[in-house]
Amino acid sequence: MFYEFLDSCTVNLKGLMSLTGQSEGAESSIHFVTFNQDCTSLSVGTKTGFRIYSLNSIDTLDTLYEDDTEDTCIVERLFSSSLVAVVSLSSPRKLKVCHFKRGTEICNYSYSNTILSVRLNRIRLVVCLEEALYIHNIRDMKVLHTIRDTPPNPRGLCALSTNSENCYLMYPGSSTIGEVQIFDCTHLRAKIMIPAHNSPLQALTFNSSGTRIATASEKGTVIRVFSVADGTKLHEFRRGLRRCVRIANLHFTANSQYLTASSNTETVHIFRLEEPVAAPVEESTGWLGYLSAAANISAKYLPSHITEVFNQNRSHLDIHLPVPGYKTACAVTIIQRAMRLLVASTDGFLYIYNLDPSEGGETSLVKQYRLDGKTDLSEVVGLAQADGSNATSSPKPIDKTDSAQVVV
Repeated sequence: MFYEFLDSCTVNLKGLMSLTGQSEGAESSIHFVTFNQDCTSLSVGTKTGFRIYSLNSIDTLDTLYEDDTEDTCIVERLFSSSLVAVVSLSSPRKLKVCHFKRGTEICNYSYSNTILSVRLNRIRLVVCLEEALYIHNIRDMKVLHTIRDTPPNPRGLCALSTNSENCYLMYPGSSTIGEVQIFDCTHLRAKIMIPAHNSPLQALTFNSSGTRIATASEKGTVIRVFSVADGTKLHEFRRGLRRCVRIANLHFTANSQYLTASSNTETVHIFRLEEPVAAPVEESTGWLGYLSAAANISAKYLPSHITEVFNQNRSHLDIHLPVPGYKTACAVTIIQRAMRLLVASTDGFLYIYNLDPSEGGETSLVKQYRLDGKTDLSEVVGLAQADGSNATSSPKPIDKTDSAQVVV
């Protein structure tokens, strides 16, 4: 009995450490950063509470709501509604669902173990524990289904599609290989299993329509895109040859034309998802045609892992963050009629980049904002704008008197 208690304490401690979202050697007052489903707001969990920021403009970072009551490790907002799901470090087994504009708690639920992640869409709310997933009906918070005895998942790795028609939940099907399990949250039944990688999964995400997934393994070198319908591999990208890289975040653009990937390094990669075009069949003559045909025939006899390397694509754009080693959340969205890359980091900053889809290579940082509530900018290396002003700013609060109804 005593040893079982110790094992339980060890599991809970590991869960709490993973909730803080810090990389080794990194210290910050921020535990958690995430964008809402349509990338219109940013939620930040800190040692003193949580904040929600509006992302309607790059000129200012408006504070929609600020709560300074308890140490917050998870805060997830439902689209642009007033509904938020909150978990604190002081009560890591308790989920609170709140109406933040009214400042009221709608309901709360307690679970048998530490809550490692929470996912929401317009019809479902999913709570992930280390060895179980609870699927709630978001309208009345009733538990519709529980997936028990899942492979150990100490980081709470899972994804819920934001599309209500293709309402799928994705989670690791194994702790030793990169097996993806997809569950239909509408009909409450298993959808498909996809053998994505040889190594355990590190990151995964759905596109906005719930028809594609992107995955990365613990090796961190290859990112793959699959069809949800039949598990077909659609794309394969090589992040780089560097080992010991932990992919922290994957994100599709709304039109599924680009995929971003961030890690514990300073680089954020953006991949172009081009539809494969069948090459026309032509009869080649001459010496070059003979060499081409010989190369194609030889490739069939190469080991599969070698031919895969030849078929992998590199990133279309690379972004270099000022400070590596922190957990990040990335999103590509349209703000003020221009495409922007947003990178929120537990180092305490939101970085904003302009993106030109027609150009590859690298792009530059145009704005950054503090997320830790500090106003002293002397610690920050300023970024010169075209007009000579400092690009580092603190967020501004907005009027919080509006008491709109929760829209789910």
